[in-house]
Amino acid sequence: MKKYLFSTIIFLSIIILSNCSTDFDMYADYEDVTIVYGIADFSDDTTWIKITKAFTGPGNAILLAQNPDSSNYSYKLDVKLLGKKNGVDLVPIICDTITIHNKKITEVIIKENGDTIILNPFYSPDQLMYYAVTALDDEAEYTLVINKKEETLTAVTGIVESFHIIKPTSRFTFSKTSDGLIEWRAPRNGVRNEVYLRFNYLEYASGYTDTLRKSVEWFVGTRNSKTDEGTEDLQIAYSGTRFYDILESELEPIPNVERWADSVDITIACGSRDLANYLSINTAGTTTLLEEVPVFTNIDGGTGLFASRHTIVKPVRLSTPTERTLIMEHDLGFKFKSK
Repeated sequence: MKKYLFSTIIFLSIIILSNCSTDFDMYADYEDVTIVYGIADFSDDTTWIKITKAFTGPGNAILLAQNPDSSNYSYKLDVKLLGKKNGVDLVPIICDTITIHNKKITEVIIKENGDTIILNPFYSPDQLMYYAVTALDDEAEYTLVINKKEETLTAVTGIVESFHIIKPTSRFTFSKTSDGLIEWRAPRNGVRNEVYLRFNYLEYASGYTDTLRKSVEWFVGTRNSKTDEGTEDLQIAYSGTRFYDILESELEPIPNVERWADSVDITIACGSRDLANYLSINTAGTTTLLEEVPVFTNIDGGTGLFASRHTIVKPVRLSTPTERTLIMEHDLGFKFKSK
């Protein structure tokens, strides 16, 4: 599943690099700071928890970060999820460890002016992760417990429940004269809602061995609910004109191409309040160089984020007027489907 809301490497870049200076102070006292990142989704078959530590060392911290020993603990941590539903404790979920071997390797780009840009500056391609394969209960609240040798870290999150899209129902219209609306009921424990649209179509041209299924996706916007009680109806407007402009700019001009419109997928990714706060703080920026960069964490005894999210996708067919406009008014190779 495509994850719209959360990037582990971006999170670790912000948190770890804010704790690690590129200059080394040999007289500085060592402090073991645990960094945690985990997003719980009841619809996922696996819950992943990334646990690392801040570090210091001689030399450049960005180079040190590429060494797994700089970020990983030398021993396995005791990690578990403790659920509670209607005041009753659920069976504890014990997390195990696994090494992911397909993480993108570090890339170093040297610009013309000599500046060096390091992409994915942390150790790769292997990443140590904690995980659990037990399904989460969307009506429960979960406490993440991390036992280290001499201390315990905790974080609590409610699980973002399932929700559904109210409008559109059976047909999706892109009008050049007025905006359309997407409406949904905000889920319990969810606050931040990100909305995306994906237009799916079929394509065939000379030289193809078969008809290809393709898509064009774009971000519509974000809506935050006032509470996380799951009682608010939210809506967001989308531009019909923008739909045609996006297709004009994104679709490759292939000679004698034939295309057929398919459905439009409405995707809404909803995150919990702590996730909303984290994203708000880390995307707001600062107004001056003298301002201290704010840091949001809900990890008691450490730094980072343990939160929840849930993503829904609703496919809706294009309306007949929209399909006619796409075929008759735009030279993109779209045709009516043969009966």
